[in-house]
Amino acid sequence: QVPLVESGGGLVQAGGSLRLSCVPSGGVFTVNSRGWYRQAPGKEREMVATITEDGSINYAANVKGRFAISTDYARKTVYLQMNGLKSEDSGLYFCRAAWVREDGGVGYEYWGQGTQVTVSS
Repeated sequence: QVPLVESGGGLVQAGGSLRLSCVPSGGVFTVNSRGWYRQAPGKEREMVATITEDGSINYAANVKGRFAISTDYARKTVYLQMNGLKSEDSGLYFCRAAWVREDGGVGYEYWGQGTQVTVSS
């Protein structure tokens, strides 16, 4: 069973917006970091945005000012609001939930299967 389920992807014109959501599919697990990653064909998976339990947020340079990550901890949901979409934003977007140790190492992590975002120019 995939522990995380993403939704909200689709086809949108350049300049448009999408809102991605990620929810746990079941089970109980404790994490202190959630985030969105994406992978375009022929490219490596890259970090888009992360948010920690204490509210620290980090964005990739190429989405800063256009994307916004947020969480609903009560429902264990993480969102990614994407505005001003560009063709280079196209890719498979993955949700990740992880326990990150104080030394920066990853204790454990969970991934979803991804939701496709396609931006037409």
